[in-house]
Amino acid sequence: MTDTPLDRAHAAMDAAPDDERARLRFYERLADAELFLLLSEEASGETIKPEIFDVQDAQFVLVFDTEDRLAGFVGKPAPFAALSGRMIAQMLAPAGIGMGVNLEVAPSSILIPPTAVNWLVDTLDNAPDEVEQRLSEVTAPSGLPEVLIEALDAKLSSATGLARWAYLVGTVSETGGRGHMLGFVGAIPEAQDALAKAVSEALGFSGLEAGTLDVGFFDASHQVAAQLAQVGLRFDLPQPEAQADIIPVAPGSDPDKPPRLR
Repeated sequence: MTDTPLDRAHAAMDAAPDDERARLRFYERLADAELFLLLSEEASGETIKPEIFDVQDAQFVLVFDTEDRLAGFVGKPAPFAALSGRMIAQMLAPAGIGMGVNLEVAPSSILIPPTAVNWLVDTLDNAPDEVEQRLSEVTAPSGLPEVLIEALDAKLSSATGLARWAYLVGTVSETGGRGHMLGFVGAIPEAQDALAKAVSEALGFSGLEAGTLDVGFFDASHQVAAQLAQVGLRFDLPQPEAQADIIPVAPGSDPDKPPRLR
């Protein structure tokens, strides 16, 4: 059986039960993964009805990180909705429902209780603060832990088409304050909030206490963009392949209009 990013994150967490960062990385992978939610009947418009199970005085839905795993568990064709883990968690938290992940079909089989689903949603809801700051200098980054760089790389690898590049740099403000910034070049204006939140999540799920990382956005022709390219650690964001426009029809296709539970 081919392992998945969720399997690898679960294995790392299982191997080091006292490692807080390993646990956080597992939940980050869960939030970012496309999951297949088992339904009790076919979706109707934007409304879905998950199959709900009672386990140990709590209710759970079943999700799988591949279609084959869902089919292997059910043993027959079954309706499902393909949604991100974060979207599923945001739907379940108000109802006090947990998630059964890859139960009985993968090494990452685990029950996520309702309290953990609520914690995950609260962690994902931590939005970055917006501040205005004038920089006098950008420098090569230094002193940042490898775990943060790995987290940024993993997070940005799924931000397809939202920007061209990102550069991690050191900064010196006009008042002499020093810090670090991830500067995005060529970002889609509508995606700036999502990119800033992705960086905030990468920082939060890295388990770094009191860590901060500024985020900036620059046109490719801006003079600062050239400075970032000279001294910064570069991340290439994946770009979409040219294709015909597709009109989404499946529940959950529009991230701004998640399906409703019933």
